[in-house]
Amino acid sequence: MGISSIIKNQGDSLMGIDIELTYFTIKGKGVKGYLKSIFRLRNILSENNYDIIHAHYSLSAFVASLAQANPLVVSLMGSDVKSKGYYRFIIKFFHNFYWARTIVKSEDMKISLGIKDLEIIPNGVNFNIFKPIDYQIALKETKWNNTKKHVLFAANPIRYEKKFNLAKKAFLLLEDNNIELHSLDNVPNKKMPYFFNASDVVLLTSLWEGSPNVIKEAMACNACIVSTDVGDVKDIIRETNGCYIAERDPNDIANKIRMALDYGKERTGRNDIKYLDSRIIANRIIKLYNSILD
Repeated sequence: MGISSIIKNQGDSLMGIDIELTYFTIKGKGVKGYLKSIFRLRNILSENNYDIIHAHYSLSAFVASLAQANPLVVSLMGSDVKSKGYYRFIIKFFHNFYWARTIVKSEDMKISLGIKDLEIIPNGVNFNIFKPIDYQIALKETKWNNTKKHVLFAANPIRYEKKFNLAKKAFLLLEDNNIELHSLDNVPNKKMPYFFNASDVVLLTSLWEGSPNVIKEAMACNACIVSTDVGDVKDIIRETNGCYIAERDPNDIANKIRMALDYGKERTGRNDIKYLDSRIIANRIIKLYNSILD
């Protein structure tokens, strides 16, 4: 497996403030790949002296735990927290007996797990990458029609929990041939600022989320947003005009999309989430590391 853009962006922010970082990735598919990775990681740990091992996602954390990684910090990303009850029990077991600190991305995730001593540290946004870009330049990069309005479904439509069918039903209710619906499928992270800036509305209709990065990245680009009430989205967009929380109902989503399309005033999303600048989040993570080492 490669390094996800979320993890890579966080790693880059840490290296930006004098942290030496080594990546370890899971190689191979399925259970066999994870089992082999335990022994591979154990060998690497025995040959090197790391101050902190930081695992992202629960399965990677299980591998690090069984490889005797210590001290081990774990970031749970959302899908693992929203899993079935038995899986959350496994997470609680490892949290209690193997992990030095466990990070979740939102208060909603903490409540879902039912563990009191969790650290809430959301993923940050690189403001140097995600920023306002001229609308026409962004349209040219995305190759979208420059005579129409554009709604971006901010997820891969084949993922069940993202509920693309709900977005499609709401879009059809708009009954407007001058509006196009787009979705994300294998778009490189470095291209995402163009898609956010070319969008008249960024749409998220998920069943659940932890702390969706697409919302924060869209905010940093000053995009208008319509989202269901998932994860910490309501808290993130609460103070921002042109951004709306919708019920999980096609009619309400369609109405909120119309409101966002009609919003013609200055957008303040970037300023409203300046507390999520990746440099600020990186310092919070380092502070957590130091609390363990001290």
